[in-house]
Amino acid sequence: MSAEKLENMDLQVLEEQVDQLIRTVDQLQQENTALRNQQDSLVTERAALIEKTELARARIESMISRLRAMETRS
Repeated sequence: MSAEKLENMDLQVLEEQVDQLIRTVDQLQQENTALRNQQDSLVTERAALIEKTELARARIESMISRLRAMETRS
């Protein structure tokens, strides 16, 4: 084989590797975007659940206070 053919084969292999690397980077960027979106969604959901928990806690504490007040009146 001539040196030119070997050089062309090396370039072709390199080109294929670069193309594969580009595909991998694109795939990782898409996965990263999906994971960031999922994280944002989970953070929002967590905040809503914390708020619901705090509201429930406040209502329960209020009920306990009313029950204690009723108990002391009796």
